[in-house]
Amino acid sequence: MQPKNDKKTIRAWAFFDWANSAYNLVITSTIFPAYYVAITANPKNGDRVTFFGRQFINTALSNYALAAAYLVMVVLLPILTSIADYRGNKKIFMRFFTWLGALACCALFIFDKSNLEFGIICFALAAIGYSGGFVFYNSYLPEIATLDMQDSVSAKGFTYGYIGSVILQVICLVFVLMPKTFHLTSGDAAQLSFLLVGLWWIGFAHIPFSVLPKGSPNAEPRHSNIIKGGFIELGHVWAKVKQMPLLKRFLPAFFFYSMGVQTIMLVAAGFGAKELHMETSGLIEIILIIQLVAIGGATLMSRLSGIYGNIKVLAGTVTIWIAACIGAYFTRTVTEFYGLAIIVGMIMGGIQSLSRSTYSKYLPQDIPDTASFFSFYDVTEKLAIVGGMASFAFIEELTGSMRNSALALCVFFLIGLILLLSLLKAEKKIEQSAI
Repeated sequence: MQPKNDKKTIRAWAFFDWANSAYNLVITSTIFPAYYVAITANPKNGDRVTFFGRQFINTALSNYALAAAYLVMVVLLPILTSIADYRGNKKIFMRFFTWLGALACCALFIFDKSNLEFGIICFALAAIGYSGGFVFYNSYLPEIATLDMQDSVSAKGFTYGYIGSVILQVICLVFVLMPKTFHLTSGDAAQLSFLLVGLWWIGFAHIPFSVLPKGSPNAEPRHSNIIKGGFIELGHVWAKVKQMPLLKRFLPAFFFYSMGVQTIMLVAAGFGAKELHMETSGLIEIILIIQLVAIGGATLMSRLSGIYGNIKVLAGTVTIWIAACIGAYFTRTVTEFYGLAIIVGMIMGGIQSLSRSTYSKYLPQDIPDTASFFSFYDVTEKLAIVGGMASFAFIEELTGSMRNSALALCVFFLIGLILLLSLLKAEKKIEQSAI
């Protein structure tokens, strides 16, 4: 087994975040939403589009597509991660999903309003590739870092992701803001950005692929049927999870506040474009602010957790998220949206990084089946995205306003906060009984 806390290994691991976060920024957060809204806008019919014969509000359709993509992963990931642990080949799965996502982004290069179905399918496949690769990436955390280092290593991964994605975003911004300089139309510049994301993603992913261990089998290869072996492994992991009181309490809390966090991250650009009528350049600036501030947020939350403990810091962060949702409902000007972006950026980086390291700390250390254990974490997050995006889209279609959808997210954050406070009490009881 490779020694933990190796600087080269940790740096290579963090570069996977550098590689795939470009998708998260350009495709889900900035250029794709703005481009999609622009080519599908039609105020005469309420911005409705036809997708395989059925009509949807344009932004609701893209949100439903993301929800469907993550629902697919909810079904697949527990099986795939169990097989990966059983066979000891999780890096192969990590590589497969990376190629799937990257190629889907490259295919968006030819997406325009004449082939809506094709574009939405590629958009969903890119999401599947991103989320599929991320679960195997996350599962390396307890394998490469000791318990005392996992907060800082997790923060390092997110920091690399924010920096890498900002660099590519700036490159794309040059084409978007000055398309004529490169003999492009604004649409061509957006499509070129999608191609660059795919190339960036698969290019930098080769760094972790060349350094990270492939994984070690969790069982003797006695079963010829790997599907059966995968289900057996999944059953073993589930039995272990049920015996971990803190882990069982953390997952429901993580589920509810992630419904809010992940949804806000995915709909922020669409909100700015539709509710505030912001131009693409302004949306990119907003998301860049969020990403840059998030770098400091991830580091700050890591340090605060060392002083106050992970759960207290998470509870405080969720409280700020509730205030941010209320602020989004009342936001009417671009200036107010910029202010809200700074707040969201600070708490976005922190809550993502700290959630991952908190879950990792609750796991038994030095276990071989990390991918299977992290599948429960990632399935919880994907289910949260499905629920959050579907409810956001449904409320928008029901009320005709994304503001009402944003306000409704407060309910999810509030439930998550209550469950975190309950977990905090459980932690204290366990600590007291151990004395």
